[in-house]
Amino acid sequence: MLLATPFAEVALLLVMAAGVGLVGTLARQPLIVSFIAVGLIAGPSALDVVKLDAQIELLSELGIAVLLFLVGIKLDVQLIRSLGLVAVMTGLGQVTFTAFFGYLIGLGLGLDHVTSIYVAVALTFSSTIIIVKLLSDKREIDSLHGQIAMGFLIVQDLVVVLAMIVLSAIGAGAGAAEGGKGGSVLTVLASGLAMLAAVVLFVRYVANPLTERLARAPELLVIFAIALAAMFAAIGNFVGLGKEVGGLMAGVALASTPYRETISARLAPLRDFLLLFFFIALGATLDLALLGAHVTAAIIFSLFVLIGNPLIVLAIMGAMGYRKRTGFLAGLTVAQISEFSLIFVAMGVTLGHVTEDALGLVTMVGLVTIAASTYMIAYSHRLYALFEPLLGVFERRGTPRELHEAGAHAASRYQVILFGLGRFGTAIGLRLHRRGIKVLGVDFNPQAVRRWRALGMEADFGDASDPEFVAELPFRGAGWMVSTVPLHPTGLSHEDTRRTLIQVARSAGFTGRIAAASHSAGETDLLSGAGVDLVLEPFQDAADRAAELLCGAAEEQRTEIPEIDAEGRAAG
Repeated sequence: MLLATPFAEVALLLVMAAGVGLVGTLARQPLIVSFIAVGLIAGPSALDVVKLDAQIELLSELGIAVLLFLVGIKLDVQLIRSLGLVAVMTGLGQVTFTAFFGYLIGLGLGLDHVTSIYVAVALTFSSTIIIVKLLSDKREIDSLHGQIAMGFLIVQDLVVVLAMIVLSAIGAGAGAAEGGKGGSVLTVLASGLAMLAAVVLFVRYVANPLTERLARAPELLVIFAIALAAMFAAIGNFVGLGKEVGGLMAGVALASTPYRETISARLAPLRDFLLLFFFIALGATLDLALLGAHVTAAIIFSLFVLIGNPLIVLAIMGAMGYRKRTGFLAGLTVAQISEFSLIFVAMGVTLGHVTEDALGLVTMVGLVTIAASTYMIAYSHRLYALFEPLLGVFERRGTPRELHEAGAHAASRYQVILFGLGRFGTAIGLRLHRRGIKVLGVDFNPQAVRRWRALGMEADFGDASDPEFVAELPFRGAGWMVSTVPLHPTGLSHEDTRRTLIQVARSAGFTGRIAAASHSAGETDLLSGAGVDLVLEPFQDAADRAAELLCGAAEEQRTEIPEIDAEGRAAG
């Protein structure tokens, strides 16, 4: 009777997720694996405690919409352009190779043509979430191979969009055939173009002024982002494009705004929470006996993903003039399939194109490749040292393109990351800028960010105490991090944003020196104890400088004006 209420069942699932997630973390496994395991344990194959299918499905669908919204808001075409052709060539090459040979392997294993196509396409998607998380943990997100990996992940995301649009159109066509409406496919395509046009108009005329106004109340900005994702997902589902495509378009609508990093950082925990229910629902629908029936096929497909995908990336990058080390490290990032792979095949099951067996097969491949690739990326440098003697065939002499890219990448680094763009911070930034020092300003006040950019300098809008946001800042190569952020109004040391920023920045991999502003002797002691290398005291420093100027002026006056004796005569 305890589980008779929806609240109690959700509470039980959350407790199970926390417990299994802790065990998985101790075993160094990704949370995705743990969450699917929770679904398997709670599903009919084990405890059979999942009864609220409709409620969990609703949370799952909202999680997918938010996930795709965050993918859309991160779609940065400029990154692909900055890396030249390598992102496009590697991304398309890997997708084509995996799809073609995956299809042949599927046929060789006795799968029918449609199932082979679905499985092959599902194998082409790599997990952006896992790759970004692991590269961030290793402080390699800003490295050359990390940036190239991010570039071809964007290409994969675009392929995901096209694949889902095609599936949605096919689903609409199937529904039209049953209902006798021959024009539904064209209707879906027309609806897609209409939504795309609406996004373009929104970006051109509405996005920036609206988000700037909403950013004055950060909580309202986050609520608006969730509302936009849900609204576009609902519209996409209504017109036949699907909730997934709608959610992604909502993200694209805000991708050009200066607040996308803050929105992304604020929504990341919500995404992880809601996706918990997607993976639980997925695990609860899987039959362990069904998974066991595909062990041989799952092992073959898993070896293909774990070995074939890195090799094709290594070969393409080597042919384009990159070093074997860079190609190897970038190639390891695609040695797994994505949560989108499961969503893609699940859409196929919903449309009646494939059976639950295909979903079980892809899920098992996902479990194997995600777990294995976690170790491959974590120990990538050791693996390279092990296989380095065998990789010479993939490297051209001179590697001219890598030298060019590495130089361009190094030139884009910031020398100083400056938090707080008030009067003091702006004065510091301007003086550093005039001396040729490249500074990135960060502030949570949209007006301050706008003023800073009007001065011709680069700035990000974000919260200095938000770990997700700070972890994504370009710390690599920066020699100084400067904080002019004031103490929290309450004056409580445990609420001091500066101390939090120092801890978060160090955790994010910043190894340079830290300077922070202090307004009292007590703050100076606190900051020194927190690991600040240089404490800036605006009032004291200004007073010292003013005293120096006054003394200097007085000294000049004494040398220019002769002294007068008691009788009024000039001395000497």
